[in-house]
Amino acid sequence: MSFTLNMKSVVIRRDDEGHPIWQKDYELFMGNIGFETKRCKPRHPFTKGAVERLVRFVKDNFLPGRVFTEITDLNYEAIRWCNAQNNCYHRAVDCIPNEKHSQQCMKHACTLDETIELSYYLCPERKISFDGFVNYEGRRFGVPYWYTEKACRVKRDGYILYVYDSRMTKVLTTHDVTWSRRDSFCKDQYAVEQPEELPTAPIKVHIQQLDPPPYDSGFSRFNFEEGLWDE
Repeated sequence: MSFTLNMKSVVIRRDDEGHPIWQKDYELFMGNIGFETKRCKPRHPFTKGAVERLVRFVKDNFLPGRVFTEITDLNYEAIRWCNAQNNCYHRAVDCIPNEKHSQQCMKHACTLDETIELSYYLCPERKISFDGFVNYEGRRFGVPYWYTEKACRVKRDGYILYVYDSRMTKVLTTHDVTWSRRDSFCKDQYAVEQPEELPTAPIKVHIQQLDPPPYDSGFSRFNFEEGLWDE
């Protein structure tokens, strides 16, 4: 069971009886994965506020006074901090969140079958730019030049990004994931440099360049060392 807000990416509208009309891609996703969705009541602050309080807890307790060198380092510290908070007692909920989640939630969880439909959802399709990059999570990652299709599929597993072909038959390349805004290049992203004098097509036209004729500046008559002044 999944709870969601009434977003256009999930619910298009309601029919005459008040039942939701799901967005087609989301409805296909529910059918392939095998779960149902319940919509949160509009203008119901109790459910929405529970989520916003978690965001405020992070802002008020993690960020103040935090010193970091780069955004990647800050994200690593945030993950470690969240794991530490999940394993300690919180008086507001009167429990250890990680233990309660394991007791009440994980016992209802199950492992999904690794089908091709599931792989397509876990590895979304991305178009390849003219300069050989794909966009994922706000950053650009390189794709080898020998891959000639216009789209590929990407998946992030931990701190490694995998780039697959469009049919999920092979891994094209991998990248170390950071939160840096710099482009991440890969091996063989661009063709090996070729000599400029090496033609790429059969030669059909031949030309020849001759040496320029000797240039007479007119000053040779003043070359007294050769005795031209006697003439």
